[in-house]
Amino acid sequence: MSQTSDRLDTNDMRIPRILSVANQKGGVGKTTTSVNLATALSAIGQKVLLVDLDPQGNASTGLGIRRAGLRSSTYDVVFDDADVIETAQTTRVPNLDVLPSSIHLSGAEVELVNLERREFRLIEALRVPMPYDYIIIDCPPSLSLLTLNALIASDAVIVPLQCEFYALEGLSHLVKTIERVQKNFNDGLEIHGVVLTMFDRRNRLSSQVEDDVRAHFGERVYQSVIPRNVRLSEAPSHGLPAIIYDMQCPGARAYIALAREVLKREKELIGKAQLKESL
Repeated sequence: MSQTSDRLDTNDMRIPRILSVANQKGGVGKTTTSVNLATALSAIGQKVLLVDLDPQGNASTGLGIRRAGLRSSTYDVVFDDADVIETAQTTRVPNLDVLPSSIHLSGAEVELVNLERREFRLIEALRVPMPYDYIIIDCPPSLSLLTLNALIASDAVIVPLQCEFYALEGLSHLVKTIERVQKNFNDGLEIHGVVLTMFDRRNRLSSQVEDDVRAHFGERVYQSVIPRNVRLSEAPSHGLPAIIYDMQCPGARAYIALAREVLKREKELIGKAQLKESL
């Protein structure tokens, strides 16, 4: 893959919408959701930048990016040593670029502690005119300074939630964190929605969790549910989103349906934000 500076029309600049995909718990389908949602948006003509903020770098490798030998990464952008557009890498998906992760992000928490405006490093890098319509941030699986940076930079948060016994307990912690961010740093931050992942219709617990989450969060829960699906698990090893690896598999079709819901809610949230600004 190559860097994007020669390909992008830097005269076509606007402030992108920024959506974080966050859950402090690992293994809930956060990266799979980030990659496939970004792919679905790019497939309908939106120019998308996927920011891999997870030190594990699975979103980068899942899009075919070889992290060895990268001149700069998300780490360098956070620490003011690199430009976003120059750091972004092209992918095999038209209209989709990725800001790749690096192992250096593992130590970013310690390094950020003593920096001025440590919570605002990402917003200062991303909340500027860019040749993208959307920025999707794949957050680390923790409520860390990196995740805090992502939430402060974002317009809204998408929360993947695995259909398991402790799902609601973990979600309540994240919601409290989002409320604190709204109160202290970013009053425009919205919960875009909760997406149920790894749903198994053969397992009564999955249906029970779905009922509990919908009862608790109502319309905030997307109608689209992501099933357990082997093809979703296989796709990253080929450096491809599931939507491209096998568009007909149940997991890919579920993410395409989710993208439609996200765009529908986007219209509502953008209208709400514009009304708020006019008052």
